[in-house]
Amino acid sequence: MSDIFEIGLLLDFYGQLLTERQNEILDLHYNNDYSFGEIAQMLDISRQGVYDNIKRGKTALFEMEEKLGLLGKFSEQKRKAEEILSLLNDIDTDKLDEVGKQSVLKIKDGVEFIINKI
Repeated sequence: MSDIFEIGLLLDFYGQLLTERQNEILDLHYNNDYSFGEIAQMLDISRQGVYDNIKRGKTALFEMEEKLGLLGKFSEQKRKAEEILSLLNDIDTDKLDEVGKQSVLKIKDGVEFIINKI
C-alpha cells in the first residue's frame, strides 16, 4: 500500500481524533495534493509549521492504528469478502436447480454490496 493511500485511509478512520489543525493539514496534503508551501500560505503559517503538523499527525495516525487496528481489520474483511465472491463465481450454476441458482445469485449480490460499501 502506498504511503499516500495508506495515510488517506488512516485519515478516514482516525482523522477526527487528531487535532482540528492536524486533520485539516493532513487532509489538504494527502487527500487534496496541496504542497507544504500552498498549505502554509492558505493557513497563514510557516512551511515548518506545516511539516511539524504533518509529522505529528502521521505519527498519531500510525499509533492509533497500531493500538486499534481498524484499517487492518477493514482490509482483512474486504479481502475475505472478495475471496468469497471469487468462490461464488466459480460455482457452476448450470448444475443447480432453480432454487439453488437463485440462492447463489442472492448471495453474490449480497457479497458484492458488502464489498462496494466497505
